[in-house]
Formats: sequence, C-alpha cells, structure tokens
Amino acid sequence: MLKKLLLPIFLFFVFNVLAQDKITTFILIRHAEKAMEQSTNDPDLSAAGKKRAQRLADLLNEGEVSAIYSTPYKRTRQTVEPLAVKKGLTVLDYEINKEEEVDKMIAAYAGGTIVVVGHSNTIPWMANTLLGVQKYYPWEDGDYDNVWVITVVEKGKSAKLLWLNY
Repeated sequence: MLKKLLLPIFLFFVFNVLAQDKITTFILIRHAEKAMEQSTNDPDLSAAGKKRAQRLADLLNEGEVSAIYSTPYKRTRQTVEPLAVKKGLTVLDYEINKEEEVDKMIAAYAGGTIVVVGHSNTIPWMANTLLGVQKYYPWEDGDYDNVWVITVVEKGKSAKLLWLNY
C-alpha cells in the first residue's frame, strides 16, 4: 500500500519542481482515530489511531520534511509524534483558522515541505486558504485516512492539490 502511494507523490513533486521555481509543499492530515471511551475534550489516540500514526510516519519518512505543525491537542500531537521522532524535529503548535499562521509557515519554510495535522474542519479551511478557493468542506467524523498534498508558489495562486488516502 505504501509503495503504491510513493510513486504518485514522487511524480507530483517532480513535475511541480520542473514547472515552478520555489514551491512550498504542505501535507495536510487530520488526526488519527481518537479514543471514544474517554469523556474529555482532549482524548488520546485509540489503538487504531496509534497504528495509523505509525503508518503515517513510515509513509513520510523517506521524503523531506522541513517542519511539523500541530494543534495543541493530544490527538493531533500523538498523530505526528512518530514522524517527528524519525525526522528529529520538534512538533510546533499553530493557531487554527488564522491566515497569518499560514503566512508564517510559508515565510519560515518557503521551498520546503510542511506537515500540518489538524481536525475535520480545520484542514479543509487550510486547504481553501492555500488554494484561494472555497470548495473544500469539513470531513465526515469517520474520515481519518485523507492526506492532502498541496504545492504552493504563492498562496492562493499557482497552487495544486493531490488527494491521497493512507
């Protein structure tokens, strides 16, 4: 499964690099499955969520990752911690649904690859902001396997989205 995903991702990046100068790549993901039995607003990942987080780390380990951003919730941080450990990176917090946060990410890591983990409503918002459109809406509650790869030359312009599942 992972090998099937790597070739399309690789080709997507190569064609964009050949066609554009300095592109910034965003990999947008929703947190993995949360523990539903916990009665809290900040649950940990479930066993299935922990397995998915490890699969994500394995999938993204081969490519360049310049930065990893997470909302300050356990489930989002736990989703990207295995990747952060593999890459030797610190998970950075960001404020959701603030355009200036997206601008800061682009300014700090222009030309790099930024992994952003969020929620069913915040990831579509970020995609719309990067692409300069209003066509992506919150995901269904059970959607945990989407990976959106967005390449950006300039926010809202020359941006492309590749939609994958893992």
